[in-house]
Amino acid sequence: MARNLDVSLLRAFVAVVDAGGMTAATGILNLTQAAVSQQIKRLEEGLGEELIIRDRKGMALTKAGERLFGRAKRMLAMNDEIWTEMTTPEFEGEVRLGIPSDIITTYLPTFLKDFARSYPRVRITLDSGSTAELKAKLSAGKVDVVLGTELACDTDGENLVMDRLVWVGARGGEAAWQRPLPVSIGCSDCSFRLPIREALQKASIEWRSVFDATNTSAQVATVAADIAVMAAMASTVPGGLEVLASDSGLPPLPPFMVNLYLPKNGGDHIVQELARTIRLSVRDQRKLAA
Repeated sequence: MARNLDVSLLRAFVAVVDAGGMTAATGILNLTQAAVSQQIKRLEEGLGEELIIRDRKGMALTKAGERLFGRAKRMLAMNDEIWTEMTTPEFEGEVRLGIPSDIITTYLPTFLKDFARSYPRVRITLDSGSTAELKAKLSAGKVDVVLGTELACDTDGENLVMDRLVWVGARGGEAAWQRPLPVSIGCSDCSFRLPIREALQKASIEWRSVFDATNTSAQVATVAADIAVMAAMASTVPGGLEVLASDSGLPPLPPFMVNLYLPKNGGDHIVQELARTIRLSVRDQRKLAA
């Protein structure tokens, strides 16, 4: 005779394990501690196995609990995927996202997977360039959403993150001490270019451009080779490079914003959904920018 598992009981079990205890899981499940404890008890009774050992030191999984945990997470993921697919209206088409290359690696993965899972029949096209260039394309109707980096946010935009602009160099490198200072800098309309020039001019530091184009990979390569330094937002510093401390002799740089821009009419449903997903996902980036 077939037996059915109660998904709500499995969800309570996974939440308790992930949170590290009954009390911590109450906020995740929006239940009282007594209700969470009762759900775990019902699951244990249904399976005929003790799943969690509770004592003064905390909690630990039994062997049966360890066997169940991974399977329960997979079942919940499948349950949620089916629910989303069956309850989300089918939309087809294309949404064009403009995003500068220097924040793609940090920000794009946080929302792209969730959006693609919710709207599998919507194709996302990426357009990478400077924020100024992308905003011009938005006005011309060539992109639908822009996630850009700026010193300030226009009145028709929405600020999502405030981050620090920092100097970045090779680990243990010496480029920061050279004069004129070798700087790997973006193209003429790169949003970092003006504050870099003003900061160096104010500090009376002579500098020269080592790389002058909107290609983040090439910029990072010149810095990794220790033939230049560059500026980056603190949350987007590439792996293998390091933030240069104040004792490097380089002047402080102003804070920067990550801003969201939509068409003047707000865009269609898919544009609005992509914007909503970006807002929700990028919240976690505030921790990186602290």
